[in-house]
Amino acid sequence: MPGRFTAIPAVPTGLNEWQNQLSNTMKENVELLCGIRGEGDLASRAVVRSDITVNEARELNMKRVTAEGKGYTISGQNVADLDDFAKLILNVQELANDVAYLRSVINTMIVQLKG
Repeated sequence: MPGRFTAIPAVPTGLNEWQNQLSNTMKENVELLCGIRGEGDLASRAVVRSDITVNEARELNMKRVTAEGKGYTISGQNVADLDDFAKLILNVQELANDVAYLRSVINTMIVQLKG
């Protein structure tokens, strides 16, 4: 969605050479930034606030790790507590879901920035 811009009037005649060159260059640059110059790929068009429509990221589900690292030593080997291991699996899944969500928000914003 382009921003709102008004037409830029032609550079007046009767200016000396440097004023004419400066005015024409500034006019061309402003038209490129506004996307009204007719540049085919709009590579020079500025991103304006109305171009970004993605909402802020929601609060993430993962607040803290609930697994506590509980375990036992059996025959000289450290073994994780089954309940604690299940908590860790849930923690990792929550984190994976949050990362996937944030990635989708960022990708949406990148697409909007690229236009």
